[in-house]
Amino acid sequence: MNNLCAEIGYKSVNHFGEQLCGDHVDIVNQGEDSTVVVLADGLGSGVKASILSTLTSKIISTMMAEGLSLEDCVSTIAATLPICSVRGVAYSTFTVIHLVNNSYAEIIQYDNPHVILLRNGVNFDYPKIELNIENKKIYRSSVELHEGDVFVAMSDGCPHAGIGLSYNFGWKIEEITDYMSALCFGEYSAKNLATMLVDKCNELYGNRPGDDATACVIKIRKRTSVNILFGPPSNRDDADRMMALFFSKEGKHIICGGTTSSIAAKYLGKPLKASLTFEASDVPPTAELEGVDLVTEGVITINKVIEYAKDFLADNTAYEYWSFKRDGASLICRYLFDEATDINFYVGRAINPAHQNPDLPINFNIKMNLVRELSEALEKMGKRVKVSYF
Repeated sequence: MNNLCAEIGYKSVNHFGEQLCGDHVDIVNQGEDSTVVVLADGLGSGVKASILSTLTSKIISTMMAEGLSLEDCVSTIAATLPICSVRGVAYSTFTVIHLVNNSYAEIIQYDNPHVILLRNGVNFDYPKIELNIENKKIYRSSVELHEGDVFVAMSDGCPHAGIGLSYNFGWKIEEITDYMSALCFGEYSAKNLATMLVDKCNELYGNRPGDDATACVIKIRKRTSVNILFGPPSNRDDADRMMALFFSKEGKHIICGGTTSSIAAKYLGKPLKASLTFEASDVPPTAELEGVDLVTEGVITINKVIEYAKDFLADNTAYEYWSFKRDGASLICRYLFDEATDINFYVGRAINPAHQNPDLPINFNIKMNLVRELSEALEKMGKRVKVSYF
């Protein structure tokens, strides 16, 4: 068993004027270390394309996750999908990346742009075997996974970006490869890499995409822990035990809350240095404590992190803000969204009387609601989350 894990992120932009996307990404987990990822591109755009791509991705991902062969998957699609009255064919195109035990990847590609594999930030030309199934030319590959590998799957809306506008013949795969290669040296999450690629495509289309464009990025990395201490324990006698457990954990350490950070400073025997500088008008200043990676205010800061987390899971429009800002919420987002694979919450149940004010602009039934919301969002991002209460 290796210590690798797969971080998966994707984003789409719709054909201009269409409410539905004709591309669809489906992810099926097989236990903790194996995953089937399917990106399907339905013929045309709009409702019909959306139905075709959704059916295709659902059928393939479910059947492959259950161990059926590629031949069975393709023949099932041929028998299941309706025939397009205009083109006389039923298929959407598809790309399958099957991660097995986080040790190797099986890549299956039909008529989508070929998957880009960046290894050490450089394009890696992996071998491809050509197959003929149901009169379809399909490419199959098997690639051993290395730490730092970045797989970039996309629909043809990405290389078509800019045709007749920025480029005569679209954004070539070689140019997309160079663009993504430069980004790989940053500490960006898979979701942010996919977002930056699709945002660039949208820009090349003049913000009026002539086709649905989807990018799905898989980043192979080692597991990394981040630990968050939030709130003092309900029983003061548990403070030392809570602190001992928190600081004994490997990884980065974040403390949220004024009272909590004071207890931690006393436990560590170090001075707590508060900042008076507001990096953002809606997020309180941070503080410094030797032995702790980040100290922030509690409720308001975490509420802002949840706002960013919900956006991250949707269109990810706020990443340009929290990726570069230095306020407490943005810094927590970078630790949790970009860096962490495993997140451990240590949550005190003590009630803060100030939080019981009905005039507070926070939907807050003590800290529990915030922790639950943030934990659920992080799990949807594919993080391993453990919450311990005191």
